[in-house]
Amino acid sequence: MKSFKQIALGAALTLGAFSATLYTSCNSDPCKDVVCQNGGTCNEGNCTCVTGYEGTNCETKSVTKFVKTWSASDKEANTTTTIPTYVTAIVAGTAVTEVKISNFSSGFFTNDVVGTVNGNTITVASQQPDNDGYYITTGTGTYDATTKKITWSYTLKNPSNVEKSYTGSWQ
Repeated sequence: MKSFKQIALGAALTLGAFSATLYTSCNSDPCKDVVCQNGGTCNEGNCTCVTGYEGTNCETKSVTKFVKTWSASDKEANTTTTIPTYVTAIVAGTAVTEVKISNFSSGFFTNDVVGTVNGNTITVASQQPDNDGYYITTGTGTYDATTKKITWSYTLKNPSNVEKSYTGSWQ
């Protein structure tokens, strides 16, 4: 009788081990075939990107959608004063989230204005690119992926500390 109990126990243990192995092999790792680039990490089969990168596999720099030559139309906020349409260019800066904007506000600055990209937004911090007393106090541009345009809101200050706010659309 003892040998029957040992055989039955051995069979049960073998069946249990086989079932556990089969169960484990059916639960595959959702990140097994996912390759996240540029420091991204896989979570449940999807990449979570580090700041400055986006895309299914974190393969694209976030600044890429902004880098081009734009036709810009700006106007002074709360007035009918418009700046004639002008051309401006955005290029990638040295940091992964940095951009440089030339001919900002129709050449108001002769040097580049520096901005930081986070997702679909460019933020321009207070700066005086030309050291001539004129500076930008704030600026935000939002990229619309559907229209491929940037909608701007920014404020400029002259040497007499007079501020003027502007809105614009770049395409």
